[in-house]
Amino acid sequence: MNIIYKSQQGFTLIELLMAMVLIAILGAVAIPHFTDLTPDAKQSAVKGIAGALGAASASNYGQRKANSTSGVAVDNCNDAGHIMTGGLPSEYSITSAAIANDATATCTVNRIDDNSIQANFVGMGIN
Repeated sequence: MNIIYKSQQGFTLIELLMAMVLIAILGAVAIPHFTDLTPDAKQSAVKGIAGALGAASASNYGQRKANSTSGVAVDNCNDAGHIMTGGLPSEYSITSAAIANDATATCTVNRIDDNSIQANFVGMGIN
């Protein structure tokens, strides 16, 4: 007489419960790390805008130095917002500060909805 054994298919209830427990533990550990990343994202965005403003200011300075009819005259940090391609996004403002001709100044860009989120860039003055 031949006996045919069926192989087990699927998972037992214990195996499924253990997998659910492990997933719950991993979730409990990981979720607090990802719940409120908004402040970090806003700070990173301000740093990106500040970097773009600094690059635009340096590019404008070189362009205007080579040809005085090209580029934009900059004598205040606020002018950097006008020379950036596409302009300064509406969520940001630049703290006003004078920049002398052929000099640099440390300028500050802020988020309008939270002035504590800010970053600095170097503005370059040129007539």
